[in-house]
Amino acid sequence: MNPRVLRRFIILLGALTVGVFLFWEFFNAYISRPPGDHYAEVGTLRLEDDLYDEALENYALALEEQPNHRGALMGRALVFIKQERYDDAIAELDHLIDFLQGSLEPDDTTGIGALAAAYANRGIVYDRRGEYEMALESYIQALKVDEGAVEGPGLVHKILYGSEKVSNVRDRARYIHEQLKLPEEERLMRVPEIDARQRMHKP
Repeated sequence: MNPRVLRRFIILLGALTVGVFLFWEFFNAYISRPPGDHYAEVGTLRLEDDLYDEALENYALALEEQPNHRGALMGRALVFIKQERYDDAIAELDHLIDFLQGSLEPDDTTGIGALAAAYANRGIVYDRRGEYEMALESYIQALKVDEGAVEGPGLVHKILYGSEKVSNVRDRARYIHEQLKLPEEERLMRVPEIDARQRMHKP
C-alpha cells in the first residue's frame, strides 16, 4: 500500500474518531439531558457567585422546561435564604417537600437525599427566625429521611474549603432539644460563632 495513502487514511480515521467523540459529548451534555438540568446547573453556579438575580432567572428557565424541577426549586429556596426572604424560602421548601413526598420512588436515592436536604434547609430557616420547636421538628424529619445526606461536609469539601468544624443537623437538633428542656430564662439558643458554621444543603 502506498505510504502516503495509508498516512492520509490514518489521519482521516483519527479526525473522524475525534469528531464522533465531540458529537457524543455534546449530545450527552445538551441534547440527551433531562429538561431543565442545564439551566438549574447554571443557576447553581450563579448562586455560588452570589449573583442572585441571575440565579433566579436560570432557575425560572429550568422550571419552564420542567415544572417542579427539584434542583431548581431547591436552588430558588437557597437564594431566598441567602437574601433573608424567609417566608419565600419556607413556601418554596414546603412546595418541594410536598412534591417529593408525592412523587418519590423507593429506589430514588437522589430524590430521597433532596427531601432530607429540603427538611434540613427548612429547619435552618425556622432556626434563624427563632422558631426553635419548628426547626427541631424539621431537623428530625431530615435525619429520619436520610441522615447521611445531611451529616455534614465530606472529604472533598474539607480539602477545598478547609477542615474547620461545620455544624451539622444532628448536632444542632441535639443542642436545640437540650436547650428547650431548660427553663426559658436559662436557655441559650444562639451562639453566633457556632451558628455561622451552619451550612445549607443541596440535593
